[in-house]
Amino acid sequence: MIRYQTFENKVMVVTQDNLKQKAIALTVTWEKLPDDFQLEEKPVENTGQPLIAGALREILELRGLIGPLMLIASNFGICATVNGELVIKAPDWVYVPSVLPPESRIDRKSYTPNLEGEIPTIVMEFLSETDGGEYSVKRTFPPGKWFFYEQILQVPTYIIFDPETGLLEVYRLQNGNYELEFPDEEGRHWMADFGLYLGTWRGEKEQRTGYWLRWWDEAGNLLLWGVEQLSVERERALRESERADRERERADRLAEYLRDRGINPDEII
Repeated sequence: MIRYQTFENKVMVVTQDNLKQKAIALTVTWEKLPDDFQLEEKPVENTGQPLIAGALREILELRGLIGPLMLIASNFGICATVNGELVIKAPDWVYVPSVLPPESRIDRKSYTPNLEGEIPTIVMEFLSETDGGEYSVKRTFPPGKWFFYEQILQVPTYIIFDPETGLLEVYRLQNGNYELEFPDEEGRHWMADFGLYLGTWRGEKEQRTGYWLRWWDEAGNLLLWGVEQLSVERERALRESERADRERERADRLAEYLRDRGINPDEII
């Protein structure tokens, strides 16, 4: 049985307090949560957020891109201990390339990077109508989301998406800080983790009409959700059925024409 111990490597983060203009040193460790620790329930801010997160995962599943040791989750606690204080953030969508197998078959309630596997490489936040915490660089406890992902976890890709306007911001970690990445000519961003492009699309799924995050393949083809694939297959089957009906009607007319001229079509080789 795997026993997770405190990950002893410490990450020293030296930052600048803009008000006091003095360096602040943060010591980050990766510790196992107590077995009886109760995570705070983070309410889903609207019904659209889990749909958007689920749609992103669906395509990866259909493409066979989710391996057994990968972790893809939404509203899921990511933990770190900063200066002895436990910090937990629950991103709207997170991807971890490789994790250690869990100690039991019980679903994970949280994840501590380095202790239980790799650092997340992609974190997404969907803009809410509250306080704009997705951009928070607050350094004091509890730290803001931006600061947590950038300075403490050092997540390579941080994505902020506004479902209301369709605004998609992709930030890449460069020299220890997030830099805004401009999209390509099609308005998409290359996600090397999956070998796919990420972009926005407006339409309807699961009775939600609005902006969605979608995947495109390397050739620029939109990857279809399961319900879309089913619709395409039904249309193809209908076209084939209609074509078969037309061929049958044509054959019947030809047979009737031959009979009118005293030729038995059944005797024609």
